[in-house]
Amino acid sequence: MFEAILWGVVQGLTEFLPVSSSGHLRLVPELFGIEPPDLATTAVLHLGTLVAVLAYYRTDLKWMLTSLRTDRLARRLVTLLAIGTVPAMVVGLGFSDQVERLQESTTAVGLGLIFTAAILAIGERFTVGTVKAERAKPLDALLIGLAQAVALIPGVSRSGMTISTGAGLGLSRHESARFAFLLSIPVIFGSGLLEMVEARSQGDLAAELLIGITIAAIVGYGAIIFLIRGLTRWGMKPFAWYCLAAGLLTVAFL
Repeated sequence: MFEAILWGVVQGLTEFLPVSSSGHLRLVPELFGIEPPDLATTAVLHLGTLVAVLAYYRTDLKWMLTSLRTDRLARRLVTLLAIGTVPAMVVGLGFSDQVERLQESTTAVGLGLIFTAAILAIGERFTVGTVKAERAKPLDALLIGLAQAVALIPGVSRSGMTISTGAGLGLSRHESARFAFLLSIPVIFGSGLLEMVEARSQGDLAAELLIGITIAAIVGYGAIIFLIRGLTRWGMKPFAWYCLAAGLLTVAFL
């Protein structure tokens, strides 16, 4: 029970803050000398954070679903999100074994965090843009999607990669985050569903994991609010320093 709560908090915080959830789910058990979350727990945690992002962007999702036939901008945004989803699907399905092997290496996770820190720092140097997500170009969506695919590497933050890439392409910080989090929905759903199916086939699912999904959803929702508000006040710099420190300590001591 305690571990389900712990993993729910870790996943909820790190899925949306630009610090890498996959990296923290590997490093936290290493730090405390406990077993990492099993496949069933990971699947449930993904679905918890999916609930969080669906709840936060419910207005956008309702607009896209109800206005798809009548609103050109709604159709454009759906199309852009579809384009951006393709790279992560290709990499996730084609290189899942390689990604899992990297997850087992704390050194790989540490290097991923250092890489994330570098991307966040570079992203801070771009001039803040004004482009809205639905006004982005198809090539922009593809590049942001490629950034999301790179973030399948443990230690590399999905939100950090996609938000920084969006900002570099001229989107405002808020619109970069909006596009990044909407883009995360298919990936979170797909990875969580695959893990859930595999866990059920192994008989690993337990009713107490419902606590984990609830905690992940609540904490994840709060993390989205915190990041969106923080982007205007302090940007990505605090997260860049955190990832750098965490990555260097991981490589040096773990």
